[in-house]
Amino acid sequence: MTAMAGKSTAIDVPIVRPGVVSAIAACCLAAGILIGYLARGAELAQSTPQKTSRSTAALSVSIPALANGHVPTLGEMKQMADKQAAPLLEKLKSHPDDTALLAQIGAIYHTTHQFKESSAYYGRAVQLQPKDVALRTKLASSLYREGDADGAIAQLNQALTYAPTDANTLFNLGMIKLQGQGDAKGAITAWQKLLKTNPQLSPERKTEVQKLMSAATTMIGDQDASRTAGAHVHP
Repeated sequence: MTAMAGKSTAIDVPIVRPGVVSAIAACCLAAGILIGYLARGAELAQSTPQKTSRSTAALSVSIPALANGHVPTLGEMKQMADKQAAPLLEKLKSHPDDTALLAQIGAIYHTTHQFKESSAYYGRAVQLQPKDVALRTKLASSLYREGDADGAIAQLNQALTYAPTDANTLFNLGMIKLQGQGDAKGAITAWQKLLKTNPQLSPERKTEVQKLMSAATTMIGDQDASRTAGAHVHP
């Protein structure tokens, strides 16, 4: 597996107007995209389907609802995940290099918010298929949700060495740079490349990315204004 950076350290991010944060969140919701398991990644890219390995095929992960509409705790979700993954884990004992199994197990744990476990299984799958961009994107998502933005970005950058124009990877790179590191300029750079190298994107998707870029640009202005104001404050 590609060496991953350590956990992200805290960074100083200037205060951003609530309206800007709301605009970014609204764009993400409108796009139907989460920084997590990108079930709608293919819809974002809308590119010509490529040959897909079993390990990157669509996975169906069902998490049973609890009685009376009870929202499960993380502990309960872990129990659900362990129960659902049990037969796959048993099969994995005799097929330790089965990337499809590893990806399925990773998806189960990611869906149930067990991101440490999902990162571990996606990581093993990536070790076996290092050039599988879809697997690296899923690993990056789990790492980010676990709190390791630096590790997630390292995986996405590695994925771009194999597929420099992959729409999902570039989109996620921008989102994690923005949300995980407060790097609005880095996010804009990733999204500019996304739009430039993916002309096949639908007008709706292009508009959504442009809205995110606009919100990030506003964030940069707010950050610059905050720094300027701070420079004029005398002790």
